[in-house]
Amino acid sequence: MLALSSSTRYFMYKEPTDMRYGINSLAGLVRNRLGFDPMNGDVFVFLGKRSNQIRILQWDRDGFAMYIKKLERGTFERPVLTGNGITSGQLSLLLQGVRLESVSYRKRYDPLKRM
Repeated sequence: MLALSSSTRYFMYKEPTDMRYGINSLAGLVRNRLGFDPMNGDVFVFLGKRSNQIRILQWDRDGFAMYIKKLERGTFERPVLTGNGITSGQLSLLLQGVRLESVSYRKRYDPLKRM
């Protein structure tokens, strides 16, 4: 079962992906195009050309798990990202159909930013 957690790293493949690809082909994209080890437990997100289907690939201790969501109507938003990283919150909003550009976050402590 897919559980989104802030302790897991999420990466989005930026190019439209052939939604006929299975686990091995998507793992090959992760290894060859993104340069990551697909078996390290990170979550990798792929959007189809028509943006109506999303595939999520994750190594789950003893094998790959692939999650697919295909919309009957509408499309997923292709987020504008710097790099390939996406947060668990962004992925959750993306799956729910929330427009990421319109989301505003309240001010919170960030240990990486200096005051």
